[in-house]
Amino acid sequence: MSYQFSIIGCRHGHISNFIQWMLDNGHTCTGIYDPEDWKLARLYAEKYGIPLVDEREKLLSPDVQIVGSSAVNNEKIELIEACERRGIHIMLDKPAVTDRSGLKRLEAVVARGNIQIGLMLPKRFSGWMNALKSQIDAGAIGKLAHIHISSPHKLMPSTRDAWHFSKERNGGVLIDLLIHDMDLLRWLTGREIILIQSVLAKNMLPEYPDFYDVASVQVVMDNGTTAQLYADWHTPGNNTDGRFSRIVVAGTEGYAEWDVGYDASDGKKKRQLRITRGEAQDQNGYVDAQAEVVVSASSDFIDRINGKPGLFTHRDILEASRAAIEADERAVRRTCYE
Repeated sequence: MSYQFSIIGCRHGHISNFIQWMLDNGHTCTGIYDPEDWKLARLYAEKYGIPLVDEREKLLSPDVQIVGSSAVNNEKIELIEACERRGIHIMLDKPAVTDRSGLKRLEAVVARGNIQIGLMLPKRFSGWMNALKSQIDAGAIGKLAHIHISSPHKLMPSTRDAWHFSKERNGGVLIDLLIHDMDLLRWLTGREIILIQSVLAKNMLPEYPDFYDVASVQVVMDNGTTAQLYADWHTPGNNTDGRFSRIVVAGTEGYAEWDVGYDASDGKKKRQLRITRGEAQDQNGYVDAQAEVVVSASSDFIDRINGKPGLFTHRDILEASRAAIEADERAVRRTCYE
């Protein structure tokens, strides 16, 4: 079945993945609207041949079944509620909400069950992450003991709009970035989070007093597995291969490591998954993984609209959002200027 969809709020490039997937799979975009900044809206309108629209209500009309949005983060919950009133499903880039009040409103929409909500948290759909989960589930490294996930990002302040540096509008480094890894942690372990301790550090940009650039979170799962999640805004702007991202999983019988290596011979990144266990060298090695994915965040969202169970549920959205918000609420904040 094909759908008519629209784009309301176009502030982050993540939404282009949704637009591309929808168009590639026979769906039709009726228009793009953004209330303040038309840079990305114009770019994607031209790239995909989609009309620019000057009124939001035109893209919430009865002939639209789905809205996609990469709006300013704290404005998304109002759009979710507006879509619910009209019976329109909605796909969002992360995060869906930025604080406890927004989370309660999101919980209310989910409880009413009138629409499907999608959230672009693509890590769990990666072929490499599925390979890692398969190794964990098969007991390749024994019982899980600890997981470390490092997710640094580029900031390049001159390219960012002012709202990005506002705690109220953006949510902050922990909510904006580590919601990915809160979801990944629950998915990899199959367990729930019961304890969170966190620290936020500010090392730069004094002109934005509530902008923090480093987040470190300690987590305990309900079976005793521990985890450390780390994110920062310090990836060098000239880095093109993402090689600072890393996942290390410790088990009672070995280690699983995922990272992005760098092949200097051709200047390209190389994702790799390595299992290390036992005492003999031949027990160690790289795991082949299918990098292409059959299911994506977008296809899973459409499956749910079509009445299929879906791999990524409303509960997953709520629990990842709740964990990120609780970590942010409890964080010890430190300013680290010399």
